[in-house]
Amino acid sequence: MLFKARSAAVYGIDAHIIDVEVDFGQQVEKEIFATVGLPDAAVRESRDRVRSAIKNSGFDIPPTRITINLAPADLKKGGSGFDLPIAIGILGAYGGLSIKDLSDFLLVGELGLDGSLRAVQGMLPIAIAARAAKIKNLIIPAANAREAAVVEGVNVYPVRSLLEVRELLNSTTQGSLFIQPLKVDTSTLLNDAVEYHADFRDVRGQHVAKRALEVAAAGGHNILMIGPPGSGKTMLAKRLPSILAPLRFEEALETTKIHSVAGVHNKDEGLVTHRPFRSPHHTISDAGLIGGGMIPRPGEVSLAHNGLLFLDELPEFPRNVLEVLRQPLEDGNVTISRAAMSLSFPARFMLAAAMNPCPCGYFNDPSRDCMCTPPMIQRYVSKVSGPLLDRIDIHIEVPAVQYKELRSGTASEGSAEIRARVLAARERQHQRFLEHPARAATTTRTAGRAIFANSQMTTQQIRTFCELASDAERLLERAMQQQGLSARAHDRILKVARTIADLEAAPTIAVKHIAEAIQYRTLDRSYWA
Repeated sequence: MLFKARSAAVYGIDAHIIDVEVDFGQQVEKEIFATVGLPDAAVRESRDRVRSAIKNSGFDIPPTRITINLAPADLKKGGSGFDLPIAIGILGAYGGLSIKDLSDFLLVGELGLDGSLRAVQGMLPIAIAARAAKIKNLIIPAANAREAAVVEGVNVYPVRSLLEVRELLNSTTQGSLFIQPLKVDTSTLLNDAVEYHADFRDVRGQHVAKRALEVAAAGGHNILMIGPPGSGKTMLAKRLPSILAPLRFEEALETTKIHSVAGVHNKDEGLVTHRPFRSPHHTISDAGLIGGGMIPRPGEVSLAHNGLLFLDELPEFPRNVLEVLRQPLEDGNVTISRAAMSLSFPARFMLAAAMNPCPCGYFNDPSRDCMCTPPMIQRYVSKVSGPLLDRIDIHIEVPAVQYKELRSGTASEGSAEIRARVLAARERQHQRFLEHPARAATTTRTAGRAIFANSQMTTQQIRTFCELASDAERLLERAMQQQGLSARAHDRILKVARTIADLEAAPTIAVKHIAEAIQYRTLDRSYWA
């Protein structure tokens, strides 16, 4: 007898619907269990888990020739999520289900030997795929339920064992469901306040650095901090998440998909409700940063999507690792090609980096003598290439804090005050991109992608929103000629100037806004000249 169930397989951050066809053949002396349709090792091993789970759930199925087909057969199937649909398909083919048509149900889950269900990775993209395929009901492990329930238009049924799944499916023919679908209020999830234990009020002095970080947070701009050891670069970067704008629902959904596929998402939370903060060690490989593997998985740049990627001690990273950042910083996505497949992962993140000015760390420090020779300093800073530096919008120097500032009893401005200004600037940007016709004008690289911050503006939007008066135009032209700035630097200066104007609620970019934005691009001429 033939019985069909439906499941899904995750590729990249998207899922594809898979038909699980079970053919229950004649009885044999020794059971024959064959799985076809390009299954990987985890899928092939499911026969042992499924056999034990069915037996320990109280079903006595005689030795039979069982053939499992995972269609379409030309797509490679991986993971343990096919255990549940295979088991249900066997029960249906054997006659253990009163329901005969499962076309309205999608089943995913890993089975334990006792018939219990365990969570699997990538449940959010599976729920989105089910909605797109107009599959009304999703039967999944209870541990994955909150994650999938954030997708509207799909009934999510949390189950804990194979027996519960059987009872649920049989109850649909009786008119009363054995389990009620789980509902999650996504607006409540996003509105819940996120507590930050690190606050800018802890930072003494460094007013220029705080201002630069405020501008970076308001527009989503990349920032590089250069200064001696102990000046507070890492301390400032770790407090940057406390002033970032909260995630909008579209951003939260996309971020959760990536974290779900990578297996780093806390399934009890449902959605990722705060912007990611990733801080990889400088011993990371290029595959760890960008992503990779035989079946490509997201790397740190994708896990930091819609959030912050902090690279401390930037020159200590291998040069080949830093150079792979060029494309995601420019395009906002990463494409990983392998012999079997080519996958793209979103990687639209804000980069914050910190570094010392020289190997000993005290170049240009008035309180300590630098013991490095000019060639040593040049070799050290040249580990960060010019093309990579050109993609960082803001370069600031973070000098050592003076004793009087360090011991000052007056409380400095805290994260709450700075964040209020950042949120106001972000709201102005959101309204501008939402209302203006230029929102629809996108380049090929950003086609179909919403714009949430000034740093994500396309060339057409820069021309529309960053018009300059004649005096501001002359100032920018003089800076371009004197400093030898590139066309990319020109666009990034305009984006930063637009953000500075938004912080002041200024409708147009003034000379002072352009002057401050240019000031943030001059530091690299001191070290990389």
